[in-house]
Amino acid sequence: MVELNLPEYDYKVKKRDDGSWSIWDRLRERWVALTPEEWVRQHFVEWLISDRGFPATLMGNEVSLNQNGIARRCDTVVADPTGEPLVIVEYKAPDITVSQKTFDQIVRYNMVLHARYLIVSNGLSHYCCQIDYSNGSYRFLADIPQYADL
Repeated sequence: MVELNLPEYDYKVKKRDDGSWSIWDRLRERWVALTPEEWVRQHFVEWLISDRGFPATLMGNEVSLNQNGIARRCDTVVADPTGEPLVIVEYKAPDITVSQKTFDQIVRYNMVLHARYLIVSNGLSHYCCQIDYSNGSYRFLADIPQYADL
């Protein structure tokens, strides 16, 4: 897999009978197919937990939502202590450029969840924006904040 702009961590991988690889997802507590996007997700989640203080107990991967009758899945959702969505994270494979299309996708999810922070990463570039619902505005942050600062 590609080296990412994220710290290494002690991940668990295994080879399946069919020759493909799996990686352990600590949030879903199961083995999942090791795709380039999953490589980014697992590294990013670990970084949020270990370096940014995000509580694993308030995080979920592949969170289902219903948008205008269509079933969708958010890559990662982080809740606040009351259980309300606080952060949505969308991942792309390292060879996919983060574009307006990526932001349009996460904004559509946020129309349902109403999170205050949106994060997009392809493992090489990371973007975070804060939504101000009272003013109907948003701003990009220079870095991804610590959970305690959200």
